Amino acid sequence: MKPITGTTYIAGVIGNPIGHTKSPAIHNMLAEETGYDLAYGAFPVETGRLQKAIEGAWALGIKGLNITVPYKQEVIPFLSEIDPLAARIGAVNTLVRTDEGFKGYNTDMPGLLRAFERDGVSIKDEDVLVLGAGGVARAVVMLLEESGARSVTIINRNTDRAEELAGVVNEISGRNFARPLPIGNYGMLPEGAKYIVIQATSVGMSPDTGKAVIEDPAFYEKVRTGYDLIFNPKVTRFMELCGEAGADSYNGSRMLLYQGIIAYEHWTGLSISDELADKVYEKVFS
Repeated sequence: MKPITGTTYIAGVIGNPIGHTKSPAIHNMLAEETGYDLAYGAFPVETGRLQKAIEGAWALGIKGLNITVPYKQEVIPFLSEIDPLAARIGAVNTLVRTDEGFKGYNTDMPGLLRAFERDGVSIKDEDVLVLGAGGVARAVVMLLEESGARSVTIINRNTDRAEELAGVVNEISGRNFARPLPIGNYGMLPEGAKYIVIQATSVGMSPDTGKAVIEDPAFYEKVRTGYDLIFNPKVTRFMELCGEAGADSYNGSRMLLYQGIIAYEHWTGLSISDELADKVYEKVFS
């Protein structure tokens, strides 16, 4: 790793907790491989101190920040500007320093789209099921609408949240794109239909790895491709159930990689090749 000097571009990630993050490994390897003078660290920010943290980062000349849970929505009022995509999604995970303050972007969803492409998963003109109706699911549904999916069905235990999310997305898109489905009613899906299914909840995340939102093997007969946004463990219970039904499945590690790569491209103006992305992926996630 290059030595840190008085001209080194300082960046990092803010969250709470933050000890599990792989972002420093991703960004510092990208800097080393591209020869860019950047050093990236992790900054834990306690509840109630986010505004001071953003103001302090600005005062200290920090050039770029990633924002992770639980601050992706809370950070928005402290920004000088927000990218239109991030505004529609309602969440920010990347800050870029400007003359007036930090501008907020969302690289999670473009990162997911690039991960789809690298994994050979096409969503254009597809009917997609999304498990969950929280902040991550909202971003996923917005991505699907913008990227040409034919329809999305939002399956969630809390029907009100699914209905609310579908209403918001349909209003923004100007079409009847999303529909809610209570989690107990997945048997109402058309017989013989196959879907891309995106698992957008925290169910099955380490250390509570033995669970899936839906356990019924009959549901997984409807899965053509499963995509779990969780990256730890590498093989989630959702992925196991997909595999038992003969469906391909992927975890969220490549999305995590590409959201970081897109943030790095924002900060540096560089374009990261697929070959370098694969090299970083093997090093960080193997």
